Amino acid sequence: MPAEQESFWDADSYVVITDKTKPAMKWTIQALKRSGKKVYTIDLSEKPEEGALRNVSELPDGIQRAVIGVTKTRPEDVVDALEEKGIKEIWIHWMTETQEAEEKSSDYHMHLITGRCPMMYLGHGISIHTAHREIAKLVGKY
Repeated sequence: MPAEQESFWDADSYVVITDKTKPAMKWTIQALKRSGKKVYTIDLSEKPEEGALRNVSELPDGIQRAVIGVTKTRPEDVVDALEEKGIKEIWIHWMTETQEAEEKSSDYHMHLITGRCPMMYLGHGISIHTAHREIAKLVGKY
């Protein structure tokens, strides 16, 4: 049986929410697109990428999963907006999660993954991400 972190990537559509403070968010977007997933980006930075949305409310309906990697914005505010859009499966990038975001996710009956970098599960080939995955497996943190 695959770990919840592995099966998280089985959906067809994702939104990745970034403020450009976590490089793994850019790599997550690229990896998802390479695997044929429909990916929306919400860029909360001061200089958003061209084509990126600025607010969760701009998303179309039906997106299945969300990845959050923000440090300049409170992730719990993003959790509120995702709940309003009906997105119930979220991943908050490790070391960006907050107790408030975890509590809100629980209150909204969302499935939440925390404490892990998404690229540890999306990375392929020889990279820092695959090395991170192998080390995590060795120490029982995968």
